[in-house]
Formats: sequence, C-alpha cells, structure tokens
Amino acid sequence: MPFAASLRCLVLAAALGCAGPAAAHPHVWVTAKAELAYEAGRVAGIRHTWTFDSAYSSFVTQGLDTNGDGKLSSEELQGLATENTGSLAEFAYFTKLKVAGKEQAFAEPRDARMVMDGDRLTLSFLLPLKAPAAQGRGVAALEVYDPTYFVAFSLAEGTDAVRLPGAAPGCITTVTRAKNTEPAAAQPGQSMTEAMFEALTTASNYGEQFANRAIVACP
Repeated sequence: MPFAASLRCLVLAAALGCAGPAAAHPHVWVTAKAELAYEAGRVAGIRHTWTFDSAYSSFVTQGLDTNGDGKLSSEELQGLATENTGSLAEFAYFTKLKVAGKEQAFAEPRDARMVMDGDRLTLSFLLPLKAPAAQGRGVAALEVYDPTYFVAFSLAEGTDAVRLPGAAPGCITTVTRAKNTEPAAAQPGQSMTEAMFEALTTASNYGEQFANRAIVACP
C-alpha cells in the first residue's frame, strides 16, 4: 500500500474498519537517520533511513508474507518500498535542505528498500538533488518533519544520526532536536480536534515546531 494511502487509511481507521492505531496525532512515529552524500565536494543528495513504530509496521505489511514462512524478506517488501517512496513527493519528501542559503529541489528517489527487524520496518532510499550544490564555506541545513504532524519524526540518538560520507575533512555536524513534543492548537483559541489536523496541508508550517535539524559546517 503506498505511503500516502496507508496514512489516509489510518486516519479513517475507526470509521472504515481498517486495522490501525486509534485516531490521535501523531499517528505514525519514525526514528530517522540521514546521510548527506557528497560528490566532488558538492552536496549530491540525502540518503534517508526511517524506522517506523511497531503498530504502523504491522499494519502496512499485512498480507506481504507471500510464501507463508512467517518472515518478511527484502524481496517481499520491495513493492511496498517502491510504492512508498514514489508517493513521497506529495509530502515534499518530509525533507527541507538548504545549501549555502539556497533551498534545494529534489529529483525522484532511488535505491528504495525495506527490511523488517523484529517488529519494526525500516525504509531506506536516496533522495538526489536535481543538481549537486556547492557548499563551499557555507553551511548545509537539513530539516526532517511532517508539516501536518501526522508523522512524528525524531532523529536517532548517537553520533551516526547524521553522517557525511564524502564530505571534506573538517566538516562538523550540529544536530538540534525538537524541544516541543506535545501538539497544540494551530491557532490561539482553536479546539484540538481531528478536523483541525485534517485542515492542515503540506504548505502548513504547523509541523515545523517539531522539526529535527542538522547544520553541517565545512572549513
């Protein structure tokens, strides 16, 4: 099931009888890692690794064990990986990247794959830039978040949360995790209802308060 479709199904779970967590924001939790990929000194893309919570992992993989061996192989998960990454453009890939102050545009994702480790599903893919960007002595600023806060992203703990394969020697990464973790009304005096969240779009800045940020500075 494509990522966008599975999210919508979760929203309608109670009304339509889909299997999934109860309606409350956020609906899906993701532990994220990222690699800024450098080629010839330029930022060429981002390799994302997203591990989903166990409830979402169970829901979205229903019926995929085609050989009935009780395990989900990478081959059985490949169709889901391809469909999910293909649907991410609708959500702006949950990714914002600025290099030397200029926001970057992304090409279509590549190298999508999924693995099931225990009860958690992990999606990895390369998100290439449409054109590699020279960072020079400026900074690269990466944000990962859902503008509608349907999906809660949190960067993994540890030094490998954001890696820099191919970066120039001396580049330093500073990671900032969201201080605010509890959703509140989008506007003062507004009620916290499902309708409020459904009215949010990918153009909304509501989810920005929950953004995970990484600043990469190079000498």
